[in-house]
Amino acid sequence: MLSPTPEEPLLLAELKPGRPHQFDWKSSCETWSVAFSPDGSWFAWSQGHCIVKLIPWPLEEQFIPKGFEAKSRSSKNETKGRGSPKEKTLDCGQIVWGLAFSPWPSPPSKKLWARHHPQVPDVSCLILATGLNDGQIKIWEVQTGLLLLNLSGHQDVVRDLSFTPSGSLILVSASRDKTLRIWDLNKHGKQIQVLSGHLQWVYCCSISPDCSMLCSAAGEKSVFLWSMRSYTLIRKLEGHQSSVVSCDFSPDSALLVTASYDTNVIMWDPYTGERLRSLHHTQLNPPMDDSDVHISSLRSVCFSPEGLYLATVADDRLLRIWALELKTPIAFAPMTNGLCCTFFPHGGVIATGTRDGHVQFWTAPRVLSSLKHLCRKALRSFLTTYQVLALPIPKKMKEFLTYRTF
Repeated sequence: MLSPTPEEPLLLAELKPGRPHQFDWKSSCETWSVAFSPDGSWFAWSQGHCIVKLIPWPLEEQFIPKGFEAKSRSSKNETKGRGSPKEKTLDCGQIVWGLAFSPWPSPPSKKLWARHHPQVPDVSCLILATGLNDGQIKIWEVQTGLLLLNLSGHQDVVRDLSFTPSGSLILVSASRDKTLRIWDLNKHGKQIQVLSGHLQWVYCCSISPDCSMLCSAAGEKSVFLWSMRSYTLIRKLEGHQSSVVSCDFSPDSALLVTASYDTNVIMWDPYTGERLRSLHHTQLNPPMDDSDVHISSLRSVCFSPEGLYLATVADDRLLRIWALELKTPIAFAPMTNGLCCTFFPHGGVIATGTRDGHVQFWTAPRVLSSLKHLCRKALRSFLTTYQVLALPIPKKMKEFLTYRTF
């Protein structure tokens, strides 16, 4: 199921923002967020200074080293076919902190679409949501770069955004105003719920792939699990020793990982609240350079699309790849000032963003999942932990299906 000797991640490409003279490049240049569209056709890059770049994927060949060329679109020139997607620049007017693509395709409300496309009132489109420094959320149509909606309600930075994977166009936002807000884009961006209870800035929000749960991480030692059906608090998960700043669900919704400034990633069963495993980030010995680097803070954690790997970014200048069944990383890559990471939805690539406004693309482990794991993933996509435990099957099978065989 897992490669016995995985290769270290290789840097495929690094994109750097242009630097117009009118900007003060000593501030607000961070890439706080990067995202792939769910179908893998677009990449969104918050490159600092209020700008988001929308880049067709795969990258053009001039960005990719020899030997890694993908079966991609032709390079961007006059010979491109009509209708081929082109790179777009979105000027958001404020520092951009959070990014989220809608599922593809998504049928927007006829009225929302007709406002901008009266000649084609019922066409599906891919949407990008951007969370801004002033508390606003701007909703963009990806294919055209048009601004569709401006959502107001938050009183401070919108740090993270997440769409429901079902395609219902329900958007969740997490803010420094200590709240999460639920928006329905099918109802012109109507705010349908405010979730309160956090005492610190909310850094991250993640919706389970089965759309039943919402996890939120704030500058606190606990994370909150909410019901996406009733918008009520299910439970608090307690176990970290410092602020939790990132969270992600496994593709089958059976696992939740949280990353903290305490240098640990904790793997949870979100249905029972049970802590299944901790992944501790220890400094490499010897360190990869001569500087005095402290492990200090984790910045980001994410699951691979098949659910067998994790990626983490920490302040010790390392990108780590973890196998689900192992307690130590299987691969490392040196990166400076990392802030965020995400997997390409079809696997094989990890994108990372940095404080310098750069985005880097790394090779990720490619794996052929075992039949056992595929069966587990399929079953856990619609069975909770309690439902599995109630099945008339052997104990060892229950342990495997509930990820208790670590």
